[in-house]
Amino acid sequence: MLKQGFKWMFLILGTIIGAGYASGRELWQFFGEESGLALLLFTVIFIICCNVIMSISFQLKTNQFYPLLIEVFGKRWAFLYDSLIIFYLFSTTVIMIAGGGATLETFQLPYWLGIMTFSLLIILVFIKGIQGMLSINSYIMPVLVIGLISVLLFFILKSQHVLDIDWHHQHNWSSGFTFTALNILPLVAVLTTIGNEIETKVEIHIASIGSGLLIGGLSFVYNESLLQVSDLLPDYEIPLFAIMKSFPFFMLIIMSVLLLVAIYTTAVSGILGLTTRFRRSENTALWKMAIIFVIIMIPFTKLGFSKLIAVLYPLYGMVNLFLLAALLIYPIRNIYKN
Repeated sequence: MLKQGFKWMFLILGTIIGAGYASGRELWQFFGEESGLALLLFTVIFIICCNVIMSISFQLKTNQFYPLLIEVFGKRWAFLYDSLIIFYLFSTTVIMIAGGGATLETFQLPYWLGIMTFSLLIILVFIKGIQGMLSINSYIMPVLVIGLISVLLFFILKSQHVLDIDWHHQHNWSSGFTFTALNILPLVAVLTTIGNEIETKVEIHIASIGSGLLIGGLSFVYNESLLQVSDLLPDYEIPLFAIMKSFPFFMLIIMSVLLLVAIYTTAVSGILGLTTRFRRSENTALWKMAIIFVIIMIPFTKLGFSKLIAVLYPLYGMVNLFLLAALLIYPIRNIYKN
């Protein structure tokens, strides 16, 4: 039971800690100064949402996200959200594959070979089905989280910064809602794939509370570290490297590899959501479907997809707030209905 709970917890962390989060770009975009209350709100709302998504998935014994959408929205609105999630997963996975290829290019691999290598690594995970991804997460995520926490705590101790929150000045509190909303779609897409594997509600509580406290605490320490180098951030595409400016070169190499791992876990999560959504039978091998999706995606890595996403992401943000509200209201609505 405890082991299962931790397995789901690492699945949640693997879904949330993608390239944008690990690099610090997402956190700096949403938080920054006067964000202590926002981060606290994010932690609480994140725990509630994970608990609601997993509880519905457990109740319905889901293996993909469409049944949850019907339960939360009804059939009419479920179709709209189904289309949005499919396109979201497809587009973000394309960007991750392109990013993985570009990152491997820095290790002297030709871009096309980097794309092929990265795509092959994604497919290999699914040879053992969902269990393959869960196994990878259980090994990768502790290393990634420990690596990030170690770097951030070392930086804070070195700079002798005191972690403190001025509760009288918290004008950025609303970012707690928008940042949670940003992460709702991938959570719905991934957590609904394990509804038929969750055995007890205790697992749900362990996974939701554990992941919420970890991601909330990590986000707070990360944000405090970014505040210390805020004047340097305009010169860095990856904010994490501003924090590591005075670190030894081998540490930069290690964190670059961990960022590549974060890109990888995001891509794998996207493929997982898509393959389980379109799988018509439990007997259909996920790795075969993963091959189909990857082959379809590879040509799109050459297009100006990032510009399209720059237009669509604000729309996703607004739609996600509606989904966030629906998930927060669901337990109350369910009690009233019963």
